[in-house]
Amino acid sequence: GQAHGTAWQGLSTGYPRLDEHLPGGGWPRHALTEILLGQHGSGELKILMPALARLSRGGEDGESPGWLAWIAPPFQPYPPALAQWGIDLARVLIVRPRRPEDILWAAGQALVCGTCAAVLLWPQRLDRAASRRLQLAAEQGGSRAFAFRPRAQRAQPSAAALRLVLGQGAAVTDVEILKSRGGQPAAVPGVIPDYASLPGS
Repeated sequence: GQAHGTAWQGLSTGYPRLDEHLPGGGWPRHALTEILLGQHGSGELKILMPALARLSRGGEDGESPGWLAWIAPPFQPYPPALAQWGIDLARVLIVRPRRPEDILWAAGQALVCGTCAAVLLWPQRLDRAASRRLQLAAEQGGSRAFAFRPRAQRAQPSAAALRLVLGQGAAVTDVEILKSRGGQPAAVPGVIPDYASLPGS
């Protein structure tokens, strides 16, 4: 029906080369996306910035602006850089759980509450059962979860709708799509042009 059609329509990543390879033309809605990378702070947020800016201002299908919840980021987000990307800083919520095992619980709560447009999390471990719970919570709350994980965990099974591996090219970031619900695995070189570098990063 109608509801399924809108859920299938992706949220543009802001990078046309990547959108072309994603079913729905962007980040899956009401779903878990996993982003696997070499090390934290390697520009992994850049891939989400255009979409997060739109979500923080409520620019999608009349969606009201939502919270952007960051659960256990391994670095201190830099507000001037976020603002420069167009993110409404009043909508950014940073949650630092006391214990690593609380990261998944906090993410699940944020997804289900219905007021978070996106939940970013940096879990220490994410097995299939935990990824399934996050996927269900995103569907229930009509939100999007983005889990950042080490590239070494790429072989682990996951219930995520989309799994990407970020690779660092010379001047650009290459993306490998490991798994895409309704789409095909693909290598997408040079998704992010060098000029998209964050100030202060």
